[in-house]
Amino acid sequence: MENDQSATLHFSNDTIIFDTAFHSIGTPTKTLTIYNRNSFTVLTDINLNLISGGSFRMNVDGVAGNRQKNIEIPAKDSIFIFLEVTPNSNNNSNDFLLTSKIEFTTGTKKQDVKLVSPGRNANFHLPHDNIFTDGTDSVNYGYYSIKGHKIWTNDLPHVVYGYVVIEPNATLTIEEGTEIYFHNNSGMFVGNPILIDENGNPPTNNGTLIINGDLGNEVSMQGDRLDAWYENIPGQWNGIHFVQGSVNSTIDYAIIKNGTTAIRADSVANSNPTITISNTIIENMSAIGILGQGANITASNTIISKCGQYAVACNIGGTYNFTHCTFANYWDYNRRSAPSILLNNYYEGADGNIYIRDLDAANFTNCIIDGSLSTEVSFQEQELGEFNYTFDHCLIKLDPDENTDNSHYINSIINQSPKFEDKMESDFHLTENSPAIDAGIGPSDIDIEGNPRNTPDLGAYEFQ
Repeated sequence: MENDQSATLHFSNDTIIFDTAFHSIGTPTKTLTIYNRNSFTVLTDINLNLISGGSFRMNVDGVAGNRQKNIEIPAKDSIFIFLEVTPNSNNNSNDFLLTSKIEFTTGTKKQDVKLVSPGRNANFHLPHDNIFTDGTDSVNYGYYSIKGHKIWTNDLPHVVYGYVVIEPNATLTIEEGTEIYFHNNSGMFVGNPILIDENGNPPTNNGTLIINGDLGNEVSMQGDRLDAWYENIPGQWNGIHFVQGSVNSTIDYAIIKNGTTAIRADSVANSNPTITISNTIIENMSAIGILGQGANITASNTIISKCGQYAVACNIGGTYNFTHCTFANYWDYNRRSAPSILLNNYYEGADGNIYIRDLDAANFTNCIIDGSLSTEVSFQEQELGEFNYTFDHCLIKLDPDENTDNSHYINSIINQSPKFEDKMESDFHLTENSPAIDAGIGPSDIDIEGNPRNTPDLGAYEFQ
């Protein structure tokens, strides 16, 4: 075999830069191609030199190992090196940088390719044992339990594996600017569903969540994959589930994205809202933005967009009040058949019977309901139950055959374009010729960006 001791190799990159990853969470695989452009076969030793720590891993043409000798590269041919890193660092700062290099020794010729891996430290919330005893039997459920009154601060990001469960009589408060990242198939229960008895009775005060974001310093909740490909991919985590009996939860100035169902709220047995939402953006949900199941939900200055099913589902009755909200469902990942808004007052039991659940109120005031379907509201009414809804000073996309000459529609604009700045890029500010400008009813305070509303516009943004 001919092997020139001074043979030069060529590389697809002189530096491999990994996407940012959290401490102890592995990165996606990167590929480096090594070319032998010589007219003869060469043998090279390949060594992954760990300079500043971190678990870098190398696989050369299917063979794992960070030190490999006499790797043959035929003339005018190439081989592949597959690279991964799990960032580890004793650095206490939020962000850190790991570096390494792959050294190639071909005869007397030495070459290298540099590796760079940005990393982030985080607070990790991992499942632990939770033993429940029923008579003589014990069952262990693995989740991260929050008892008493806990605060998540913004000093470091928070990474959740599995489920966080806010127990009865417990409160989790999340400070402004806090970043929360959920691993695949992870989420949060506000209230403990395991403690609901066989008759469907929940514990008293079954958990409370307080999100205290601020304008320009919102609380963010998303999946834990930080590589660019996942930036706007839905379905990366499950969402927040407000369990039956949870009380007095609030979300203010949050950005919730890239999950399955962002917020699910179950029924409550009192007149207090299950949850109050304000100044919040929900986007890129593979299923639903807000799902109410006989719940009591109030939302204002809230934007919900790009949901694979409903933006809002007011299901099996309940009480719902939405003010100055923008529901703009321009889902572009696959075909969407469900409209933006669902109103429903019944369900079909396993026995095939229909059970009434009164829709006591579904009030939309100063809202925009728009999307890519021909109609963006679905009415599923069982006439034996209450089915109360109003669209008061709203812009709505409806079936043209829907009768709007009744008390359900008050000074509303039907089937006109809201004229957003760029709906496909999720910019739902109004352009100067939008029919939603000055079409609202007071009193109003400020919009989602803190701008005053004098003669209020529809939706979350006041035209400036």
